[in-house]
Amino acid sequence: MKKIIITIFSLSIIYSCSSDLLELNPEAQKVSSQFYNNSAEIEQGIISVYGALQYTGQYQLGMPALGELPSDNTYDEVPANDAFTYGELDFFTIQPNNTLIASTWKDNYIGIQQANIILNRIGNIPDMTDAVKNTRIGEMKFLRALMYFNLVRTFGDVPLVLKETTNVNEYFGQPRTPVAEVYLAIEKDLKESINLLPATTTQKGRVTKGAALGILGKVLLTQKKFTESLTYLNQVEPLGYQLLTDVTKIFDIANKNNAEIIFDVQFASGLNGNSEGSTAYQMFSPSGSVSGAKGHNLPTKEVYNLYSAGDSRRSAYIGLTSSGIPFSKKLVKTSNTIADGGSNFVVLRLADIFLMKAECFAEQNDFTNANLYLNKIKTRAAIPTTNFTSKDLLLNEIDRERRLEFVGEGHRWFDLLRTGKAISVMTAHFNNNQGYSTAQIKQYNLLMPVPQGQINTDPALKQNPGY
Repeated sequence: MKKIIITIFSLSIIYSCSSDLLELNPEAQKVSSQFYNNSAEIEQGIISVYGALQYTGQYQLGMPALGELPSDNTYDEVPANDAFTYGELDFFTIQPNNTLIASTWKDNYIGIQQANIILNRIGNIPDMTDAVKNTRIGEMKFLRALMYFNLVRTFGDVPLVLKETTNVNEYFGQPRTPVAEVYLAIEKDLKESINLLPATTTQKGRVTKGAALGILGKVLLTQKKFTESLTYLNQVEPLGYQLLTDVTKIFDIANKNNAEIIFDVQFASGLNGNSEGSTAYQMFSPSGSVSGAKGHNLPTKEVYNLYSAGDSRRSAYIGLTSSGIPFSKKLVKTSNTIADGGSNFVVLRLADIFLMKAECFAEQNDFTNANLYLNKIKTRAAIPTTNFTSKDLLLNEIDRERRLEFVGEGHRWFDLLRTGKAISVMTAHFNNNQGYSTAQIKQYNLLMPVPQGQINTDPALKQNPGY
């Protein structure tokens, strides 16, 4: 952690925001000890935490790739591009020096440290009302929890830092925190944030109560706490979220922040010298389809062919090039500058809530409600509904619907981990698809390696087994 902590502590990136949209425009670099003395500075610091979500290792490239490429949903068309960084995820040849893995660790801890700074200092700000302070505390606790959730699902045990670090050596030499303890901290942050966050906001991209309820539900589902998960998931829809009747509108660039979206990371083309866009469209488009496209993380023909006849999602979510290569239609070309994409990254939407509820109900043998929420997704997709009375059949169908509904959204690999299917599904995938004769998944591949640079800096951070 030492190298990361130095980066975090030495400088904090400060941003400005408009009154109605969460913009992430960098203004300057400030030494944190001389900043955060009033509400304006605190607000700028808060926006920098949101800004961290845009970083490469978070929702620009890291979570979309780590949540899909190791799964049967996507593949790397041109593994040699970008020094095999993405190809390693596709073939489970991941090395501890993988630069995307390194960015995922680093960029999450940058955001966590910045959130810790705000949480440590906001109580002493004189020109901010208690109501505003409480809302901002709720936002920071949510974002810190979200980042730790992504870290613990990716790496397993990770250093748990819940206070502003002012001594760069304070955490040096300490081992990683056990998964169970990290999850307890995540749950605590989310439960506290629920009571502090508003149900709605006029600033697009800000965290609201629904996001905290939904992510907490997912955290609990991941730990197989089905009854408790439902307690929180059941509270989301009444806040006013709705399934869009037309699936083509969910990711329509002109329909951002629509009624189905509960939380997304904001990107925009053509702002601040093209620095507010995402490189995802460039990285995750077929090579040769547009100038500069890299061909990483493309939908597989397998998932494309899995959609049944008449399923409205296939043409809405996946397109085909003239040569028949699938590509994601959830990413849109919004600028002549290919690396300045304007598609937001959706972290949580109502369809996810419904399918998580279906899974929780099925796990508790409540087949009536499990079918009810599963069929909400099927009906919207214009495909036949179900009435399963078998737990295994229901769970398999829910898994299938999650795969089809969320292709490219960074869920599939974590779904396979959560349900214990990763090894069996990926072994079958490799056996059934040409080009994977040398690929194999082993038990240790269920966690990513700790970045080698972190271990070199602090040997107390032991490597995950197998790497």
